[in-house]
Amino acid sequence: MGTKIANFILSNKRNGQKMLAVLIDPDKAQASHLKNLLRPENISKIDLLFIGGSVLTSGNIHQTIESVKSLCDIPRVIFPGSPDQISSAADAILLLTLISGRNPELLIGKHVESALRLKQSNLEILPTGYILIDGGAPTTVSYISGTTPIPANKPGLAAMTALAGEQLGLGIIYMDAGSGAKNPIPAQMITSVREHTNQPIVVGGGIRTMEGIHAAWNAGADIVVIGNRLEEDPGFLQNL
Repeated sequence: MGTKIANFILSNKRNGQKMLAVLIDPDKAQASHLKNLLRPENISKIDLLFIGGSVLTSGNIHQTIESVKSLCDIPRVIFPGSPDQISSAADAILLLTLISGRNPELLIGKHVESALRLKQSNLEILPTGYILIDGGAPTTVSYISGTTPIPANKPGLAAMTALAGEQLGLGIIYMDAGSGAKNPIPAQMITSVREHTNQPIVVGGGIRTMEGIHAAWNAGADIVVIGNRLEEDPGFLQNL
């Protein structure tokens, strides 16, 4: 497996270069939407594309990745909701371990199920500690995963969970309030996690303003992820 994407993230982290990732849901990725989203003025501001979703009802992840590939050269990273969301058309995959929950299927079960397919693919594997944070509203990922998010007022618990993930060898910590979250992850919680882990930190969910993006970066996030905001307003990035 290659290390191109991992090295890109680690190099930016060492240099203090903050990154922006855009989450694309294949269920919502019509051709017209992708062309509008990935226009030149937006492409120049996006570092990574995360592609996937907790549940796919009508979208095809392989077709979505191929469509994105025809529009830009931004690195394509699968954000999988299930072992079915594996495609060699992508550059890398976040191998998510839901360390904030106690669902054995998402701690090891699904990894066993997908292991051979991943070994046979050309995907760069990015072992990622996935931490769900309460964003003030029920989300698809908490329902599907059958787990309870960490309360937003428990920064210490999030920090110890992230630290445990680092000690287990997970190379990225992904803090997520979930798609459709009412509130973003509090800056204090991001800072607490930053103080206890050396790994790159990804933060997503509930971020809808430029101020929210910068607040997450300033609190210690290396990568901020936006999704729903761009579905509503593809021109949002122009002011970044």
